[in-house]
Amino acid sequence: MSILDAIVRDKRDEVARRKTATPRSSLERACAPLAPPRDFAGALRPLPGDVALIAEVKKASPSRGTLAPAGPWDPIALARIYADNGAAAISVLTDEKYFQGRLEQLTDIRGAVRVPLLRKDFTIDEYQLWESRAAGADAVLLIVSILEPARLAELLAAAKGLGLAALVECHTATEVDQALAVGSRIIGINNRDLTTFETRISTTIELLPLIPLGPIVVSESGFFTAADVHQVAAAGAHAILVGEGLVRAKDIPAKIRELTLQQ
Repeated sequence: MSILDAIVRDKRDEVARRKTATPRSSLERACAPLAPPRDFAGALRPLPGDVALIAEVKKASPSRGTLAPAGPWDPIALARIYADNGAAAISVLTDEKYFQGRLEQLTDIRGAVRVPLLRKDFTIDEYQLWESRAAGADAVLLIVSILEPARLAELLAAAKGLGLAALVECHTATEVDQALAVGSRIIGINNRDLTTFETRISTTIELLPLIPLGPIVVSESGFFTAADVHQVAAAGAHAILVGEGLVRAKDIPAKIRELTLQQ
């Protein structure tokens, strides 16, 4: 069993527990008075020559272990640094078992920044969309490789019904075709193979020509230098998603400037 298979298996169990603890009706009541979600898609359309940055609040990963520097982990302070230094949006990893995240951190960050927030998790059930909306997310991640085509279409439509944008993540040409077939407007190309966790920025360069004009394209993972970003920007990517390269940076504002090609 791959790590991804294990994550999805455990996510099913987790969602079942969360449904019991907090019924969907409670989430619906929590969502009713909320202001409309922020414009995640609009935030990712950069000016000519620029690249939008989705900066990720990410404490750990199964392949790399703990990423955060030694000392207390302060996701709110990290998110503020991102927002204050030009991140177009912030991704918040909320998976607990494998990434040491928490859904409550998304709520805390929502109260601290004004930029759109992406809930980064393994979304397999409509219940999680209601959770995301109630917690303050403006967008959710839908991973093509873990969803049957019909389920992907259902979740994409349900997210739209809640006002949530969806970053539809692909890693192969077949997955790109599936994302386009259901009408995805924001397509993520994950440079990391979730079965092996090998990362190749060339994945974006290979798959981008398959995507017609119209959808926003986000290149995800593997960015540490401006040279990395230039490769995908030249290929036509509108935005990048960066976690480890920022969390481990000694000077995060400077790294943001570098990765958004501002220096």
